[in-house]
Amino acid sequence: MQSFSRGWNFLKQAWSMAIADKDLIKPSIYALLVGFVVSLIGIIPIALAAFILGTESIFGRVILGFFGALLVFAQYAVTYIFSAMTVKLIYDYLTHGDGKMDKAWQIVQRDWLDILSLAAASTLVNMVKNAVRGNGRNRNFIRESIANLIDTVWTEAVFLVLPIMVIEDESLKDGLKRATFIAKNNLLLIGISAVGVRLVTGLIGFGLVVIGIGIGLGIALPMISIAGGSTVVVVMGVILGVLVASIIFMAANVIGSYTSTAYHTCLYLWARNVETAQQGIPVVIPAPLAAVLG
Repeated sequence: MQSFSRGWNFLKQAWSMAIADKDLIKPSIYALLVGFVVSLIGIIPIALAAFILGTESIFGRVILGFFGALLVFAQYAVTYIFSAMTVKLIYDYLTHGDGKMDKAWQIVQRDWLDILSLAAASTLVNMVKNAVRGNGRNRNFIRESIANLIDTVWTEAVFLVLPIMVIEDESLKDGLKRATFIAKNNLLLIGISAVGVRLVTGLIGFGLVVIGIGIGLGIALPMISIAGGSTVVVVMGVILGVLVASIIFMAANVIGSYTSTAYHTCLYLWARNVETAQQGIPVVIPAPLAAVLG
């Protein structure tokens, strides 16, 4: 319960920053929109390959797997590019009182190769995870548990590595080394789950999804019922319902993405302060975390 309370309080702290400086939330919104476009474009070659080559032949499955991996890579790249911008904005806000989009974009231009390397590594981890999980008859509780563990460990590693890459200008290799050093030396002082950000954003996301589906159906079903056989009214009802629901789903995604990035950025800054603090000098905790931990 304490973890949930801390997570909720941190969410309020994170969004108070976003309200004070609107630039902080912009990359999370851009990531959602660009990611949607990239997904639409990426689906086209996959659909064409499936239609032309089918899924029965080995060659067809290889081509489909290749295009699928490219789409996953592109989605990771979009996510990490805008997450890196968010990290920079939050870091500048906490250290200088203002986050500027032009400086955040400069970070992407500086670290684009490292960001793409991280996206490639995540794509590889995703392939390993799926291979471990298996499908059909090969799938079981043990394989599922191992796959989930791989996903959780790598996701948390990425959330820590990205601030290291952005703030310290480290490569992916050195970022992973530094993240490992921080974990081994317990520089975070608290566990990742001690502040239940993931739990809170997950519950909020679930709640918004349910609300979105409810409102979408609430718009579509009445219009369908009064359509009187009119195809135009039915189509308009469905489109309106899906559109409203999608907007709510997007809001849930933005809340989760921004809050998680803010939390892990603060965690890294705290770990760095612990590492550099001299004996007898109090460790400075980033303000949003300090307000939560007391």
